[in-house]
Amino acid sequence: MRGEPIESAGMFSYISPDKRVPQDHPLRPIRKMVDKALKKLSRRFSRLYSRRGRPSIPPEQLIRALLLQILYTIRSERQLMEQLDYNLLFRWFVGLGMDDPLWDVTVFSKNRDRLLRGDIAAALFKEIVEQAREQGLISEEHFSVDGTLLEAWASQKSFQKKDDGPESPSDDDLRNPTVNFRGERRKNETHQSTTDPDSRLFCKGPGREAKLSYLGHAVAENRNGLLVGVQVTLAHGRAEREAALEMMQPLAENRPGITLGGDRGYDTAEFVERLREIGVTPHLAQKTRSALDRRTTRHKGYEVSQRKRKQIEEPFGWMKTVGLLHKLRHRGLPLVDWVFNFTSAAYNLVRMRNLMEARA
Repeated sequence: MRGEPIESAGMFSYISPDKRVPQDHPLRPIRKMVDKALKKLSRRFSRLYSRRGRPSIPPEQLIRALLLQILYTIRSERQLMEQLDYNLLFRWFVGLGMDDPLWDVTVFSKNRDRLLRGDIAAALFKEIVEQAREQGLISEEHFSVDGTLLEAWASQKSFQKKDDGPESPSDDDLRNPTVNFRGERRKNETHQSTTDPDSRLFCKGPGREAKLSYLGHAVAENRNGLLVGVQVTLAHGRAEREAALEMMQPLAENRPGITLGGDRGYDTAEFVERLREIGVTPHLAQKTRSALDRRTTRHKGYEVSQRKRKQIEEPFGWMKTVGLLHKLRHRGLPLVDWVFNFTSAAYNLVRMRNLMEARA
């Protein structure tokens, strides 16, 4: 006998969202690591909020929701809220019950400034790295460094002369006016984007197109490819080497004999000398006229570093495809740096989950 479809106007459930999520779901170990890190940041959260007034949305829930946006490649906060409305898995991860009301999408914009002032993304990243260190997943001796181009959320038409102000459109299309740049020499010294003044016109390599960009930098340990230091800077020729020295300084303290691998862009006499001054052995790919000689390159450890340094391309690829950093969705150096730190923490969480599952 054929059954007839019966649509129910309401749903009553006595099973908690936690019991509905499978015990072997890949989000469970990530939720556990995130909760442990957020517990360490509780005092920092308390300093960001007033002790008076109406209780706000818990910052822990906002951070878990933003992590879901990265992990599931959700393009906007508005789409994220749509998922939270009906996706029981998302509600469980964030910490919402089945009948709990959702907050307005503008909450992310208003609270992101507060989390930015508290430097929450960098603090979360450090807590995740510390958990990896406790699990024995991080090498304390051998590292690799590299940088990647982050395309700014600004068009080439916004890159105009600093002194002239915004140019008047040459046609009636005010949203997308025709602008002729032929014969005009545009440089960062004389021009600036009107929509994202911190972005810089930069070309990552010879023969490539120059784009309004930032530079993202990362240091990864060579054992499992986990990120241990990240930073975003303005785009210029010396940025990669300067950022590498800044990130390696705390890693080199009281740790003699550590090494740093990198591509040929880091092979300069000044950079090699500065690395040796802070106690880091440079294992850099050599140019034709290299600052390194056989005293460094003859060791087997140098060959290992050259193989391992290519691992750092994996987190960059993950962050640009899964983490939506192929083209930035935020403007200004502080906010871009916040997003890059946050996305790096998400990458480490996924990588740590996979490593611990393989170990079990």
